[in-house]
Amino acid sequence: MSFLTNIRWRTIFSLAIILPIGLLYSHYRYSVGWLNQEMGGIFYEIFWCLFAFLLIPTRSSVWQIPLWVLVITCLIEFLQLWHPPFLNWIRSFWWGKMVMGTAFTWLDFPYYFIGSGLGWLWLRLIVRGAKLK
Repeated sequence: MSFLTNIRWRTIFSLAIILPIGLLYSHYRYSVGWLNQEMGGIFYEIFWCLFAFLLIPTRSSVWQIPLWVLVITCLIEFLQLWHPPFLNWIRSFWWGKMVMGTAFTWLDFPYYFIGSGLGWLWLRLIVRGAKLK
């Protein structure tokens, strides 16, 4: 098995771990009192880091992807302050709420930074020992 194939399988396995955790967290955060809504940003960031790495598995993308995921997520957070009809229509769907969010809060930002940092560490673990470009 080539290193690239091995890297992709590690990434797919990682996605298979983080996606159910994030979705379960999203579903149960309201019923378990100590879970706060903002903590979901950690799983959100890690998921997008892994997903992007599945598409672009290079050594330089290990640090670039978490940085771009952080920037784009922060921009999406600021978009929550804007409520034109087409964005409200997107947010009316479950997937629109999951990707775009519905309410701006400054409390999300620390979790985005933590999630991107953990995403970076996770990607480093995936490529450990691999010969990538």
